[in-house]
This record gives sequence, C-alpha cells and structure tokens, in this order.
Amino acid sequence: MNTNSLNHLLKSVAEGKISVKDATKKLAHISFEDIDYAHIDHNRSLRKGFPEVIFGQGKSTDQIIGIMERMTLQENIVLVTRIGRKKAEKIISSFHDAIYHNDAKMIIWGKNKTPKNGKGTILVISAGTSDIPVAKEAYLTAKAMGNDIEAVFDVGVAGIHRLFDHKELIEKASVLIVVAGMEGALPSVIAGMVSSPVIAVPTSTGYGTSLGGLTALFAMLNSCSSNIAVVNIDNGFGAGYMAATINRV
Repeated sequence: MNTNSLNHLLKSVAEGKISVKDATKKLAHISFEDIDYAHIDHNRSLRKGFPEVIFGQGKSTDQIIGIMERMTLQENIVLVTRIGRKKAEKIISSFHDAIYHNDAKMIIWGKNKTPKNGKGTILVISAGTSDIPVAKEAYLTAKAMGNDIEAVFDVGVAGIHRLFDHKELIEKASVLIVVAGMEGALPSVIAGMVSSPVIAVPTSTGYGTSLGGLTALFAMLNSCSSNIAVVNIDNGFGAGYMAATINRV
C-alpha cells in the first residue's frame, strides 16, 4: 500500500463511502502478510516510496504467482526480476497488464502509469552489446519508478570515439548508469567527463581472467574518478533503483 492509496482509503472512511469494518480489512496486512513461503512487505511503499520487488531466481512459478496475487491487491506496480521466459509466460497469463521483457529477464505489472518522481533525466550507457541485458534491467527499473530515462549502447573504450558522439546527452544527465564487463574501464572515463553521480555496474561479460566480473568490479572500485559508486556484479536492478532514489532528491 502506498501513501496515495492509504490517503484515499482514510478519506473514503471520513466521507462515509466505506465502512470502518471494510477499511480495517484492507489494513489488516499493512505491515506484512505471512503466506507460509513468504512474508510480503506491504509496508514498503509507505516506508520507501516503491513496493517490494520480487527476485524471481530460485522461486517456483506458483510461489511468484502467489506473491503477486497478494501484492496486486494493494500496489499499482509490481516488478519481478531474474526470471526466464518459460516461467514468465505462465505468470503473465495469470495477470492482466503484466509484460515480460525478455532482454532484461523482468516482468512488470502495472494498473496505472507511474507518476513522474524524478527531477532530471537518467542516462544508461553500456560498454558493449553483450552488456545490454544488465543495462536494460537498470533502464526498466528506473523507468518503472517514474523517471525520464534514455539509453546509449555499445560505446566502450575499444572505440572511444563512439562515446563522444553522445557528449551532449551525457553532460545533461542528472544521474548516469554505466554498465561494463571485460576490464570495466568505461565508468571512469565517463565520470571524468561530468559532475553528475555515476553508478558503475560491472558485468560478468569477458574471457577467463575477467573472473566472472571480478576484474571489472575491482577496476570500478579503484577508479580515480571521485563521483563513482559501484553496485554488485550484474546488478542492473540495484543500479536503476539507486539512480531513481538519487534523481528524486
């Protein structure tokens, strides 16, 4: 339950449009709801301004459907991350307005368009085409949270002239998410061009000594550009959420 829905419920009680008894039923799980295999945090929208996000990896189809059934009664938007197409197809068949984004491995369900919360434009940049799935997870997360967002793909340091063609877009962004695998150099380059915060996302893309993204992670953590923060390997969701949080301050 978010602030708007709570205010609407209380106003309806005050105006006599809904009984106290019915309102009490609606508020019964305002803290959390125990459904045996999950404790659903219905209070999260009130605390943080955005609902709990379902991490799909490791959960069964029936578990995800069960969680979504409870969440969609109280929320305007629900996100499911890290979910394959086969599992997703069964889930979206059970929910009107649910859309599966195959590139990002994400389901987004929404009753209404999320109102704009951001004060500027978030820009997502990927170093390579292979980094796009993680970049898309960041893009869709930040967009679902009510931000203006743009994206530029495949402009890594192996052909740095490609990046400079987007200089105006880069300089006007309020927050930048830069996604890179291999040696993880691109966030340092971009952070050196702008005063805005840069959220660096290492990916597991690369050959043997990339060590599943550890090389990119270490490079980003050791960047000499001072306006960089780093999230975990392949964590596009975390980058998108943090960018949205920064953009509404």
